[in-house]
Amino acid sequence: MALEAGALDTTLAAAAGDDPELFAELRAAFIESLTRQIDLLRRARCDGNWQVAAMRLKGLAASFHAEPLIELAEQALDSAPGEPSIVRRLQGFLDEFSGN
Repeated sequence: MALEAGALDTTLAAAAGDDPELFAELRAAFIESLTRQIDLLRRARCDGNWQVAAMRLKGLAASFHAEPLIELAEQALDSAPGEPSIVRRLQGFLDEFSGN
């Protein structure tokens, strides 16, 4: 996923232009929002909560043109609430992007 995270950084850099502070702020906002949505998915126990969290995740991914994350969100939408493999893949994406 290294190339995927690099593509997302490229998108953020294009949005921030020559402003490194804005780039850092956008990157931090993305990481914070992604962390929140993964947490909501992790805690979802019913179809409704799972679907809402997955749709929010897909919206976040679309707003940053993060195609790999859009695909993961679509997989979440197609899976049962609490599906551990989806949550692990999303956490892996987050860990790689945030440098953990």
